[in-house]
Amino acid sequence: MEKVHTTERLAELRKLMKENEIDIYMIPSEDSHQSEYIAPCDARRAFISGFSGSAGYAVVTHDRAALATDGRYFNQAEKQLDGNWELLKQGLQDVPTIQEWTADQVEGGKVVGVDPTVVTGGDARKITEKIKKKGGELKAISENLVDKVWGQDRPARPIEKVRVQPLEYSGKSFDDKLDELRKELEKRKSVGFVVSMLDEIAWLYNLRGNDIPYNPVFFSYAVVTPKEATLYVDESKLPQNVKDHLGDKVKIRPYEAIFEDVTALSAKALEAASETDAKPKFLTSTRASWALSKALGGEERVEEVRSPIADAKAIKNEVELEGMRQCHIRDGAALTEYFAWLEDQLINKGATLDEVDGADKLEAIRSKHQHFIGLSFDTISSTGPNAAVIHYKPEKGACSTIDPKAIYLCDSGAQYLDGTTDTTRTLHFGEPTEMERKAYTLVLKGNIALERARFPKGTTGFAIDSLARQFLWAEGLDYRHGTGHGVGSSLNVHEGPIGIGTRVQFSEVSLSVGNVISDEPGYYEDGKFGIRIENMVIVKEVETTHKFGDKPYLGFEHVTLTPHCRNLVDLKLLTEEERQFINDYHKEVFDKTSKFFEKDELTLEWLKRETAPY
Repeated sequence: MEKVHTTERLAELRKLMKENEIDIYMIPSEDSHQSEYIAPCDARRAFISGFSGSAGYAVVTHDRAALATDGRYFNQAEKQLDGNWELLKQGLQDVPTIQEWTADQVEGGKVVGVDPTVVTGGDARKITEKIKKKGGELKAISENLVDKVWGQDRPARPIEKVRVQPLEYSGKSFDDKLDELRKELEKRKSVGFVVSMLDEIAWLYNLRGNDIPYNPVFFSYAVVTPKEATLYVDESKLPQNVKDHLGDKVKIRPYEAIFEDVTALSAKALEAASETDAKPKFLTSTRASWALSKALGGEERVEEVRSPIADAKAIKNEVELEGMRQCHIRDGAALTEYFAWLEDQLINKGATLDEVDGADKLEAIRSKHQHFIGLSFDTISSTGPNAAVIHYKPEKGACSTIDPKAIYLCDSGAQYLDGTTDTTRTLHFGEPTEMERKAYTLVLKGNIALERARFPKGTTGFAIDSLARQFLWAEGLDYRHGTGHGVGSSLNVHEGPIGIGTRVQFSEVSLSVGNVISDEPGYYEDGKFGIRIENMVIVKEVETTHKFGDKPYLGFEHVTLTPHCRNLVDLKLLTEEERQFINDYHKEVFDKTSKFFEKDELTLEWLKRETAPY
């Protein structure tokens, strides 16, 4: 995580700003589809600032530059930003948001510029509202200025082939998904839905791609009306079997034609409406770009909604849920084999391994398992102080040697044909300190408390977040990240709209039967160590003695199956119920994964030791 010298890049950007008559330029992290993880060609904020974390927002004026990010990345940003940049630590008291900071720079009628394809319509309105109060103006700049600074060194846009996600893994045909979406259009009296989120398009048409690392999606847009469905994609990316899969039910149009087409569609719908009718509106997701909204005719012609596709996608069908269960058994076995191997190498063989060596070995072990496609994100293989960097990414030549006398945190996941995994385990192969044991056990207690929770239907992830933090809070401790995120079915490892945490959006959508979500409390001491324990869980209906208000009650079913670290557990801090819960969990881990190690004595013995009852 070395600093990137950005002086020349900023000078070139400021020159272009003057040419375009703007005083301030905003550079969000996202691409034109508001993707959290992006293709290398869209890493504009990372290029201009040097900060490579997945979440952040850069703003450049003619004499200042600021980078805003959240608590997951404070440590990383401080290491990567050079002296040209001010770091705005979002969420801390008295630290302005990036919009507030921008508004403070506009006094005197200054103009703020942004590429309208990489900012949502809602964000554009919020920025406009804030800067107008200070006399500023927001201007859409059609050509991305960072792309011009980047020039020929900018990576090419991916042209990976698209593949079909078979019914045996998707569990529902795209015909049925289109029918359900059209019912939503009818209910909302809408003339069509313009789909811009890549995972929503992949899910809707039962297709997958490889345009963004670790995310099986492909660059595309979609438009669904009551009578037609259109996919906007580079046709050269569609093999014949994909075209056969779509048949004559889905029209194929060039990716770049989306803006021109939706302008024409919107005009045609308006023309078809009688003078007495209200102006017909298209639905877009609240995550759709400002450019799409403008192309459709602006606010009068667009209704921004939480995407009905996102809601449907988050509730997995029985085929998808069973796929999640099965892929987590194989994935848990891979993690167990890796941890057994790592301990043997470090302790018994005295090997010297760096963090990338560990990550590469884990990927090799995973790749042996059935239905493996690839990783679901960069493996966070981190030793000692690096474990305190919440989204740490080791790089060969610049990472640390794994220290057997220090905490080792491994957060990793994989894409399989039948599901997506994300698991974190924290281990110690030597003698942990008293504080490391205490912190680990408090985190484990929070992980268990959340998994054992029972709550009425209609409860949100916002409402139950404190269950995972309660034991840390009792000691005056906490962590600066969410407690849970939705997970896709052989799709993005981070999936909305559900989540568990303190963010406002987690109070908007209640948890539902069929959701798959993570349970991952943690604790971090900068410069010393970090702890996180993460299991995937499925939301299910549970039996309770009573049903107040005649509501169903919900709970969780874990699917992650790899042991917790015995060496870090302080048994004195566990209740008898918690101890029994761990014993039952470890028995299940052994029963479901030991078959993979019938010819692997090393791993089998490690698994027996780690799952022995307390």
